Amino acid sequence: MIRYEQFTLDNGLRVYVHEDPTTPMACVNILYNVGSRDEDPGRTGFAHLFEHLMFGGSRHIPIYDEPLQKVGGENNAFTSPDITNYYITLPAANLETAFWLESDRMLSLSFDPQVLDVQQKVVIEEFKQRYLNQPYGDVWLKLRPLAYKRHPYQWATIGKDISHIEDATLGDVRDFFYTYYLPNNALMVVAGNVTVEQVKQLSRKWFESIPAGPAYVRRLPQESPQTEARFLETGADVPLNALYKVFHIPGRFDEGFYTADLMADVLGRGKSSRLYQRLLKEQPLFNQISAYVTGSLDPGLLVVSGSLNPGVTLEEANAALETVLDEIRTEAVPEEELRKVKNQAESTLAFSEVELLNRAMNLAYAANAGNADWVNDEAAKIQAVTTDEMLNMAGRVLQKTNSSTMFYRAEN
Repeated sequence: MIRYEQFTLDNGLRVYVHEDPTTPMACVNILYNVGSRDEDPGRTGFAHLFEHLMFGGSRHIPIYDEPLQKVGGENNAFTSPDITNYYITLPAANLETAFWLESDRMLSLSFDPQVLDVQQKVVIEEFKQRYLNQPYGDVWLKLRPLAYKRHPYQWATIGKDISHIEDATLGDVRDFFYTYYLPNNALMVVAGNVTVEQVKQLSRKWFESIPAGPAYVRRLPQESPQTEARFLETGADVPLNALYKVFHIPGRFDEGFYTADLMADVLGRGKSSRLYQRLLKEQPLFNQISAYVTGSLDPGLLVVSGSLNPGVTLEEANAALETVLDEIRTEAVPEEELRKVKNQAESTLAFSEVELLNRAMNLAYAANAGNADWVNDEAAKIQAVTTDEMLNMAGRVLQKTNSSTMFYRAEN
């Protein structure tokens, strides 16, 4: 149970406070309600570029990391298709330093052309290293547009083309900042050895004077139901053939998500899973295989991926995989097998909340999605899934007409 109190500043910034007097630390987590799904299809990669730019200096603070390091703090950030998240951990005695730093860059970036030039080069190099020059690095650059035809999940957070970042101007950057990086399009979670009153005072002091902007109303093109199987074959100089198969599932907080999530665990979580037992141990077709869900806020994907043993054809491996999927789709999972993955999921959840920062990030994510209380409902929802619900979900999700399959051939 993550206990919290919440208040909202006059400029619309929502603040959540999770008190934990058992730790000497505090964390400040600021979530901006913007991810790669919010980008213009012709200017992708901006949310991720901003993750870099936000560390390049703000209106009154030229070097972000230096003052934080002096008070024993650490920071980082990440971008997803749904959100951009910045976080600081530091001794609770130095909490105000985090407020000073985060409020200044929410107020305004420095908009230094040199900073933009440097970070463009950093992101372009990251694009090349992680997505273009790494074995299997381009998988999601190809798989996303195969699975999504309308929704902006069709491109990766890095963007769909290097040129979109190369061509970004200071004007583009300024427009993006003043559209999304607003107090009324953000929320802050402060957790650790803090008090609600302390956080209220610091929030008003450092954040309340930052002007709000126009409310962002998200109107994204929605994905139409998939009605036919999709297939793509590609190849590169990689060590082994690989097989990828994805299915559309409900969004992260939609009805049925936990059923789909547990179904993925039955299929491919760990060495006792169906795919591992059937396709590695009994039939040595794959040298590794897994199944997982993307967990995106809008309807996401159940992903099955694996690399094949030498001498095994992609056609042979795909046929064997389809047999396992057919079993899940047509035969109810035994109660004991479902109970096992439930317990695994619940223990993972419990262990994740040992860390103060994880509690803060989970609370922020649920609050941004629509209801902070959802963060405390997960364990109950996991345990409530029944074998009948899983069979019904498998019947809907694991249909071939709902699948996108990619053969990735090793060309060497």
